[in-house]
Amino acid sequence: MANPRIEQLKKLVQMDPTDEVALFGLGKFLMEEGSFGEAADYLELCIKAKPDYSAAYLALVESLLKVGKTDRAKEVCRDGHAVSLKKGDMQVTKKLEAIQATLG
Repeated sequence: MANPRIEQLKKLVQMDPTDEVALFGLGKFLMEEGSFGEAADYLELCIKAKPDYSAAYLALVESLLKVGKTDRAKEVCRDGHAVSLKKGDMQVTKKLEAIQATLG
């Protein structure tokens, strides 16, 4: 059975494909459902819509790693780290640094 939260967010994204809050929420709910590939698609759109959304970079990296897209994950991790440092988002910065350490 379809998750009503996901379906509602998909409708919001259809109405406004640049709504970063809906895109991020949709990505996170899809991650919870284990749909990491689809989550990554929406999270990619989220960082395009709002390039300084540091939490979206972290979620995207996590999703990309779950689907084996390590090269893209490294790239997003690097970009997200720069964004989180610039914004002073230390929690995201620390998490991305921990991920970077495992990626080499």
